[in-house]
Amino acid sequence: MMAMGFLIIGLGILIAPLPGPGGVPVIALGLVLLLRNSWWAKRQFIRAQYARPKWVYPFRRLMRKNPEIAPVFWQQALRAEKVVLRKRPSRMLIRVRKRARRFFRKLFR
Repeated sequence: MMAMGFLIIGLGILIAPLPGPGGVPVIALGLVLLLRNSWWAKRQFIRAQYARPKWVYPFRRLMRKNPEIAPVFWQQALRAEKVVLRKRPSRMLIRVRKRARRFFRKLFR
C-alpha cells in the first residue's frame, strides 16, 4: 500500500500543471494512503503537525474513519478565497458562495 501511495502522489504531481485543481485531491489521497500504512510517514506527519498545525489539520480530518470530504474542501476553498481577496467580499461573491454551499449540501446528503 505504501508503493500505491507513492504512485498516487507521483500521479498527482504529474497532473498538477494541468488546468484546474486536479492534482491537489490526488496528492491528498496519496498522502492519506501513505500515512495510514507507514510509520516513518506518521512520524513526519506528527512533526509537521507541531510545526504547521493549520496546514496539517485538513489531512487529519480526511484520515478519520468517516472522513468529512465536502467540509474539508469547502474550508480550503474559503481559505484560498481569503488569501486572494483581502478586503470585504462583494455581494455577488457572497451569493455565489451561498449557491455553491447549497449545491454541495444537496450533493453529499
